[in-house]
Amino acid sequence: MKFLTFADLHGDTGLLKKLVKRAKQDDIQFVLIAGDFTSFEANMRAILKRLNSINKPVYLIPGNHEESKNYRETVKDYSNCEDVNKKALIIGDFIILSYGGGGFAASDSDFREIARKWYGKYKGKKIIFMTHGPPYKTKLDLINDRYVGNKDYRKFIERMKPKLVIAGHIHENFGVVDEIDGTKLVNPGYEGMVIELF
Repeated sequence: MKFLTFADLHGDTGLLKKLVKRAKQDDIQFVLIAGDFTSFEANMRAILKRLNSINKPVYLIPGNHEESKNYRETVKDYSNCEDVNKKALIIGDFIILSYGGGGFAASDSDFREIARKWYGKYKGKKIIFMTHGPPYKTKLDLINDRYVGNKDYRKFIERMKPKLVIAGHIHENFGVVDEIDGTKLVNPGYEGMVIELF
């Protein structure tokens, strides 16, 4: 399984053009977007139209720049784009568990509630965990010698042991890769990353 992932595009049309071109190449099966593809929802329809033109599945979650009902309703207008926030998506042998929005909280009671359901259903499966904000105490959330990530995400990763974690939000850490107990963590940033999993 090979896919393109990115986060924090913030409506940059030049970068969007490059990402769409890469996503259209034959080896890419789908696209995962870890939030903040707009700048406070500006030009959202134009961006979604470009993403829809890839003619492959584009799965996205909101970041802290797309947290309105308008975002959820607008995504529905584009046949190749799907909001997967707070959902489990099965692709081949993998289950993609996604949780968007926010990015600033050290803990999240709403996420803990969803995570309890996911523990029972998906523990031991091949999981990709996609969030907008990063988990706590990793290279992905380290800024100025301080960790700013989410502790609940970290607990979830330690317990569920996903194959891959995709998180954005922290612009200073675009392109950073780390791991927690054998789970690979990536911040693909606005330039994106191509990832292949078996």
